[in-house]
Amino acid sequence: MHEAHTPVTVDRAPGIAGELALRRNGPHYEIISNGVFLMDTRDGTSERLLVSTALDHHIAPAHLLIGGLGVGFSLAEATTHPAAGTITVIEREPAVIAWHDTHLRPHSAGALDDPRVHLHRADLLTWLRTTTHTYDAICLDIDNGPDWTVTEGNAELYEPAGLALLTTRLTPHGTLAVWSAAASPAFEQRLRTRFTHVTTHPVPVPHGEPDLIYLARRPHP
Repeated sequence: MHEAHTPVTVDRAPGIAGELALRRNGPHYEIISNGVFLMDTRDGTSERLLVSTALDHHIAPAHLLIGGLGVGFSLAEATTHPAAGTITVIEREPAVIAWHDTHLRPHSAGALDDPRVHLHRADLLTWLRTTTHTYDAICLDIDNGPDWTVTEGNAELYEPAGLALLTTRLTPHGTLAVWSAAASPAFEQRLRTRFTHVTTHPVPVPHGEPDLIYLARRPHP
């Protein structure tokens, strides 16, 4: 039987979309936004799969963009993948970045110290619109999925205009990977309209629907 723990808030900070809190629950940490659970350090299987499936189609050095630092599972996976070259991480919340110097550092496995990693504090949509970099793989994990965004503005990323913008930031054989806490048939259809090859990768969770990784390659001409 698992021992029950009382969650303890170890830090609070103002965020872009309201208050962020880091909460410890036994040996695990949870990130809470305006009282709503976002992510925790309990597993990380689907976050790692997000990166590994995106990079498995490439040979080194593949240039990778990760949208969202989170608790660090995706970044840690990227630094151990044999195909990874430069790794660009976009995270808009200063508090999340700061927690990786303290409580969350074990979960990102010190990956921010890797010389291939370039962390930018920025909004992902703004970054995509104001830079011209292209990537062999783009991994999105900034929301709980296309239908459950952290902020209203993020919804554009998953709409046709956002997918068109993401496509311009992919190399010709690039891969787009998107994490979701549940299936989104409408989003999958939009991906199929934009890309010739779309696959889904479910990851079972202890309760509720499986997490889902959407993988899209080969944009339509």
